[in-house]
Amino acid sequence: MAKLISKTYAQALFELAVEENAASRILEEVTALLETIRGNDDFGKFMAHPKIPKEDKLQVVKNIFEGRLSKELIGFLVTIIEKDRYGEIENILLEVIADIKEYNNIGTACVTTAIELEDKEKDDIEKRLLATTRYETIECSYEVDKSLIGGMVIQMGDKVVDSSIRTKLGKLERELLAIQL
Repeated sequence: MAKLISKTYAQALFELAVEENAASRILEEVTALLETIRGNDDFGKFMAHPKIPKEDKLQVVKNIFEGRLSKELIGFLVTIIEKDRYGEIENILLEVIADIKEYNNIGTACVTTAIELEDKEKDDIEKRLLATTRYETIECSYEVDKSLIGGMVIQMGDKVVDSSIRTKLGKLERELLAIQL
């Protein structure tokens, strides 16, 4: 249910951004807003506190963000607060970011390897991803997970390519256990 709520609100902001030809600007603002929210626990506690009246929350949002964020995004925040959906704000903003990046043909990938990659290796991965997808640009985040033993796992959206040694050994183990003598 929470995922559906996040998706619905994110879709509304995304459609507004496209309609206003402001996708790039909204992307920047939403990214900055997300960083601000994540970097300020006190603000989040204030906004989520059930005993603080909505009017006070709305006033704080206007005082902090007017002049810093577009009227569209402030209006969006007002709607989120009025509808008691502030608890979903991070998920909503993440959805908006993903939708706008997709709209702008920017792919995002999470690459997990057993060891830290060098810059040339990262460049090679990014070039290969660009060559095998429809994206014009690719943004990769890199993680290290020593339990992979070797190889890598690449996740783009809901697609996962797992060429890790750990997975191959697990598959081999299942195949060997299935053999009946």
